Amino acid sequence: MTAAVRRMFIAALATAATVIPAPAEAQDTNSFFAGKTVRIVVGFSAGGGYDIYARELSRYLGRHIPGHPLVVVQNMAGAGSLKAVNFLFNAAPRDGTMLATFSRGIVFEPLVGRLDGALFEAPKFNWIGSISDEVSVCAINASRGITTWQDMLTTKTLIGASGAGADSDAFPIVLRNLFHLPMRIVTGYPGGADLNLAMERGEIDGRCGWSWTSIVSRNRDWLTDKRIRITLQIALAKHEDLLDVPLIMDLASDPRQNAALKLIVSRQSIARPFAAPPEVPPERIGILRQAFDATMRDPDFLAEMRSQTLEVRPLGGAAMQKLMRDIYATAPDVVKLARDILVDTP
Repeated sequence: MTAAVRRMFIAALATAATVIPAPAEAQDTNSFFAGKTVRIVVGFSAGGGYDIYARELSRYLGRHIPGHPLVVVQNMAGAGSLKAVNFLFNAAPRDGTMLATFSRGIVFEPLVGRLDGALFEAPKFNWIGSISDEVSVCAINASRGITTWQDMLTTKTLIGASGAGADSDAFPIVLRNLFHLPMRIVTGYPGGADLNLAMERGEIDGRCGWSWTSIVSRNRDWLTDKRIRITLQIALAKHEDLLDVPLIMDLASDPRQNAALKLIVSRQSIARPFAAPPEVPPERIGILRQAFDATMRDPDFLAEMRSQTLEVRPLGGAAMQKLMRDIYATAPDVVKLARDILVDTP
């Protein structure tokens, strides 16, 4: 074969390669979402932090999914978001058109054995990503005269909560059990907006497990008008805005208690989680994760989040999947201590 003929032969092969159709599976994956609606179920009532984050995500996620589906938000409040979690695991479509966001802590509750009615296995969810990590706080109505953590150790408080597994329920129980606070917890509020209204009405004295970003973005006037006092931050590390506020991880001197606290508080690293049900085709989960990651870099999304004073410190879906596997492999003695700390004994 002459050099000229060889070059023509290679060129013909290259041309043929460019027109070989893509595998049917890849074509189906790329076209599946066209004309579809992707629903994001929020496990709380409208107006709270989880709802706000979901609605912001819904405005931009679709532009990064092939086929550009419509993305809508649906609220499914109940039992501290347990209703939504159980729905996602057991009844949601397994085709990639249903996501959910729910209490960051509720997926840890079956591990520590304190959540009645849990019908899910957290590591089996397909984790899509978390928009932010989080610092939660104790915020007390200033009218109660409580201004510091030391005041909480000696003054009775009535703290509101949305339901078992929610931060607003779990963290007050931890504080009461570990530090013997004279605290009473009132549960059953549908979401953060309802808890805030209860504070305004004087039904409760405050919240422990309130996201700092939610306060800054939606209740900043409560801070500037000094209507609330921030007495404690609940996270693995301090927030840069709250360097003078005590951190829960610095309060436990016993190493075993500290290890159990780390297990409980690690939920804060997936502050705004989004997940799909089990059994969704892996290639569609890949598309959703890529779309989520792209949204976290989208200049329009980031500008909108800044305008709303909403933090974006994302964690990808694969990292969340590994975190769930690692958490559920925690040493049994640490898990037992965490369970003991989370037992509600008023």
